[in-house]
Amino acid sequence: MKLHYKPGACSMASHIILNELGIPFDLDKTDTNAGKTEAGGDFLQISPNGYVPALINDDGEIFTENPAVLQYLADQSPDAGLAPAHGTVGRVRLQEALNFVSSELHKSFGPFFSGGEMDDARRTKVEAGVARRAAHIERTLADGRDYLLGDTYSVVDAYAFVVLNWAGFVGVSLDAHPKTQAYVARVAARPATVKAMVAEGLMEQPA
Repeated sequence: MKLHYKPGACSMASHIILNELGIPFDLDKTDTNAGKTEAGGDFLQISPNGYVPALINDDGEIFTENPAVLQYLADQSPDAGLAPAHGTVGRVRLQEALNFVSSELHKSFGPFFSGGEMDDARRTKVEAGVARRAAHIERTLADGRDYLLGDTYSVVDAYAFVVLNWAGFVGVSLDAHPKTQAYVARVAARPATVKAMVAEGLMEQPA
């Protein structure tokens, strides 16, 4: 498999899950602004939407969109337990959570990465939007569960971690959401997460 990624972007969720599963894969860092891959390819020929992730499997099939890519990866190794079985209530809950992260939480951070300047009023409004979505995560974790679907780590936790971790990079505080902060730290400590962050240049290799 080959994963086209951009350091620190949402594609890191797929990178983390590939590490969790121990599936052999290659990485190709992608400049989405220029539309070029590190290997010199035209990224728009791989992913016409122009953004990551783009996963190419061993048969040459190309998959995009995090919810789809993450579920595909989980289904390659069902015994790893990173996604409930198809047709179960648990799978519907996974899809529900993935769609929330994708369409609500992820989207709420969009203005920070638009390339445009934000005045104070605009920033306050955007931060409030992030806070509303973070509050949903906080409510989900309020029963003491370790992960979004319960006590078992799943692919949605990799995705939610990547997005919530952006808060530190853009200067948004999660102090009002202590369970969410603890959740981010818990996922950050997983070896597969550390390995991905080191490979993408986001942290030094721990001693």
